[in-house]
Amino acid sequence: MAKLVVLLSLSFCLFLLFNVAQSKSETERQVYSQNKCQLEQLNVLEPDSRVKTEAGMIETWNHNNQQFQCSGVAVVRKTIEKNGLSLPEFSNAPQLVYIVQGKGVGGTAIPGCPETYHESQQGLHGQQGRFQDQHQKLRRFREGDVIAVPAGVAHWCYNDGDSPIIAISLYDTGNSANQLDNFPRTFHMAGNPRQELQKQQEYLQEGLRGRGQQEPPYYSKHGHRQQCNNIFCGFDSRILADVFNVEESTIKKIQSQNDNRGSIVRVKGESLRVITPPRLREEEKEREEGLHEASDNGLEEGMCNMRLTENIADSERADIYTPQAGRISTLNSNNLPVLRWLRLSAERGVLYRNGMMVPHWNLNAHSIMYAISGSAKVQVVDNFGRSVYDGTMRKGQILTVPQNYAVVKQAESEGFDWISFKTNDNAMITPLSGKTSAIRAMPEEVIANSFRISREEARKLKFNTQETTLTTSSARHEKWSDV
Repeated sequence: MAKLVVLLSLSFCLFLLFNVAQSKSETERQVYSQNKCQLEQLNVLEPDSRVKTEAGMIETWNHNNQQFQCSGVAVVRKTIEKNGLSLPEFSNAPQLVYIVQGKGVGGTAIPGCPETYHESQQGLHGQQGRFQDQHQKLRRFREGDVIAVPAGVAHWCYNDGDSPIIAISLYDTGNSANQLDNFPRTFHMAGNPRQELQKQQEYLQEGLRGRGQQEPPYYSKHGHRQQCNNIFCGFDSRILADVFNVEESTIKKIQSQNDNRGSIVRVKGESLRVITPPRLREEEKEREEGLHEASDNGLEEGMCNMRLTENIADSERADIYTPQAGRISTLNSNNLPVLRWLRLSAERGVLYRNGMMVPHWNLNAHSIMYAISGSAKVQVVDNFGRSVYDGTMRKGQILTVPQNYAVVKQAESEGFDWISFKTNDNAMITPLSGKTSAIRAMPEEVIANSFRISREEARKLKFNTQETTLTTSSARHEKWSDV
């Protein structure tokens, strides 16, 4: 009973802390973005660095780019090969991770939560006479899943599928949960990710030089470049041996001085042996939990059993669907409550050939768009009426659309799939045409006088487009892609 009271108290304290952070979030993001959104031109961006590891690859976009500085985010793409394990790590910023390809299992080590997964009396694979493992809940993920990772929470994942996992991660460094600085910092709990941290240090120094500051490179107190880079490396091995109650030789192993595998390693043996429930049973449980979340007030769904994953790629999940144009699915704090505290949301879109998402602006968020497949013509317009981007966006590229900048996109012949990360947990858009548009909401007389057109022209402008968000190019007009 006492343990239950402690857990409830911890959940309540975390709930209060998250709500305080939420109230500060918008003000702090405004301070962070001040003078960083003077963008005269936008560009589609590809990764600036690639680091090969034993069982995968880590690609990063330089967060010093003005587009990322404006939106207060950083982006990383990971490829995890079959039987690859992305080692435990945590970050100074909350993350949204989208699974572009593959499937696997992962864990988040949430402080204070009980170890609810236990081995049976027979142990794994029927072995007897061995210590029975227990750990916190594990979660399966698959293509199309969005995974929420709070700041400072250690997490790992493993590829138990037959194809590589490709995951695109957005770090919200402008979030109030990040109290260090506005640079993405990854803290590795295992391995020796020397190359990744070296690249992280280079970006950090580049950013500081741009501000007239300087930070020394990661050298030891003796002036030598460190040979060990996980968080255990800086501690005295004798102290760690005492606190873990193990031999000092074991501690020297976890300090990984001679480990050159990087942060994605290949698991020894046929597979990773962890305690997981049957897939179908787990998925049904996740769906049942989802049904009860509509009436959630933040307390019933404690931190320990909070749902962190939602799939937004399934066509049945679409919020907007037009048979000729495509579909859009949105993910926000209404259908994944943890996003209320991360202050992030996502949008997954599919445009068929020549399908178009009508011109619109993001009311209360920056939008960071990643092209999953295909290509599209995209135009972005700023507050001066200037076209700050007019070009083609292709698979693997990123484009930031700042808050209130108007944007339109039209798929080319092979169609276009994308995921957009947004810096508000309940991001909203305002279309410029269609049933729910700003033009539709205005009286005809206002439209006619605003644009110096006749009432008849104003009526056509207001009512001729019946779709809401998605449409196709009219045969009466020359195709945009042919202009």
